[in-house]
Amino acid sequence: MRLELADSISQLEASSWDALTGGMPLLSHAFLSALEESNSIGNGTGWQSCPMLVFDDLKLVGAMPLYVKNHSYGEYVFDWAWAEAYQKSGLNYYPKLISAIPFSPITSQRLLVSPDHQSSEIQSLMVEALEEIMHKNEFSSAHVLFPNPKSAETLTQSSWLQRHGVQFQWRNEGFKDFESFLTHLTQEKRKKIRQERKKVVNSGVICYRIKGQDITEAQWDFFYQCYCNTYLAHRSTPYLTRAFFKIIAQTMPEHILLVMAYKDGAPIASALNFYDQHSLYGRYWGCLEYLPNLHFELCYYQAQEFCIAENIQHFEGGAQGEHKLARGFKPKATCSFHKIAHPEFAKAIQGFVIREAQGVAEYTNELEDRAPFKK
Repeated sequence: MRLELADSISQLEASSWDALTGGMPLLSHAFLSALEESNSIGNGTGWQSCPMLVFDDLKLVGAMPLYVKNHSYGEYVFDWAWAEAYQKSGLNYYPKLISAIPFSPITSQRLLVSPDHQSSEIQSLMVEALEEIMHKNEFSSAHVLFPNPKSAETLTQSSWLQRHGVQFQWRNEGFKDFESFLTHLTQEKRKKIRQERKKVVNSGVICYRIKGQDITEAQWDFFYQCYCNTYLAHRSTPYLTRAFFKIIAQTMPEHILLVMAYKDGAPIASALNFYDQHSLYGRYWGCLEYLPNLHFELCYYQAQEFCIAENIQHFEGGAQGEHKLARGFKPKATCSFHKIAHPEFAKAIQGFVIREAQGVAEYTNELEDRAPFKK
């Protein structure tokens, strides 16, 4: 077998890469190469793509989405305090290595392996290579964010530091419609959700769910305006360029759902989702006119109705947001893995993640106690 680092995912053959991803849309060649081609990463953004590739003769049999990072933005696993500690000690924390889907806190494969090959051998090879690259090139650290259980197992066996987290996931229990879902909630929560949805309707808002191939250029332009407005409202800068959405509209429309809200015939808000036959991933939202409960309607209730209609089992709501709990989401454990080159910092960070894990466990238990479902 031969292992190498490429300069980009765009230069790879799409079918070879996609044969390793299990059909996950945010790991697809179309999604990751769109980030590169649109200058959402690269060219001074602090993200430099260098995917790891494993070949058996000329066939791609293993891969890892990999980036050199010069900051910690867009990761959703926060290590700013680690970087500050390095700086105070006169050391450089950046650059570092990251295996992740940029700007996407989605749990999925990180150690991609062809189904025709022995996965554990190739996964172990990639983890060993990642450590070697870190030391040889004097990176401060290497990080694997939001790996699925299979990837996590290999990293655990390789003695990487594991960091725990929690997100929120909605599960479709075979509901025939939205009302069927509501019957599983307590009376108080059912009443609250119905009231929220009624207020949106009474305000004159009409919502539409539009699949990728039916989204017009004008609707994409409006969505991007909403997307940018969300960042501006938080005094931040959008990560993704308009070109990124233009590219994915052409290359992966079958995985895109746009929810649009109209009032008096004009659009006022939108939310973008990605999906496959098993899962829906809520990603970006924004509005140009504030209305109470509009965020819940577009980002949660419309997406839940879509999952029920399309028989999609899981709805990943993204990072943070305890308010998701009251709307039928359940806490879901997440994790990340870290290899720190400096021995003393590795020891200190290990102590930190152990203490942090205790707090995460207590927080998760508290969330489960507050679950809105009937006992």
